[in-house]
Amino acid sequence: MPDDDGSAARWQDELYDLLRRHNVTQFAYVPDAGHRILIDRSLADPGAQSVALTTEEEGVALLAGADLGGARGVLLMQSSGTGNCINMLSLIKGGHFPFLSLVSMRGDFGEGNPWQYPMGQAVEPVLQAMGVICLRIERPEEVAPTVAAALTMVFQGGSAVAVLLTQKLLGAKSF
Repeated sequence: MPDDDGSAARWQDELYDLLRRHNVTQFAYVPDAGHRILIDRSLADPGAQSVALTTEEEGVALLAGADLGGARGVLLMQSSGTGNCINMLSLIKGGHFPFLSLVSMRGDFGEGNPWQYPMGQAVEPVLQAMGVICLRIERPEEVAPTVAAALTMVFQGGSAVAVLLTQKLLGAKSF
């Protein structure tokens, strides 16, 4: 779980640097506290293109377009937005586009909001049903190696991968 010594900011800064070293330049997002550092860094980076979305499914199409234009992208979303993407993921599957998403999870470890449970518990099975490989991260030391593996799987292996940032990593929410 994150603590007050800045470890959350450290792993998120390392994550952003890792994405940029792998030439990820397109950052599609719906504002979310779990991705605040990544979003802020992408907005401040003149080498990155950040796009605020009105719904998460727009990010799926944006990443397909980024690939067609020779760019690499990532979709930053909360687990509750995953349901909005399911139909659009057929574009990724049918077009064989690389797809990387970082999903801040709700509805699991220590969740205090009962409305978050249905989609939070459905994220993995519905993404897997659409051909998206799910990798879970629970501790800060797992972030870099897991995301590095996902980057290889997506941009060299041509897979669709969602990295699930669990509440053990991000901290459980009571709201």
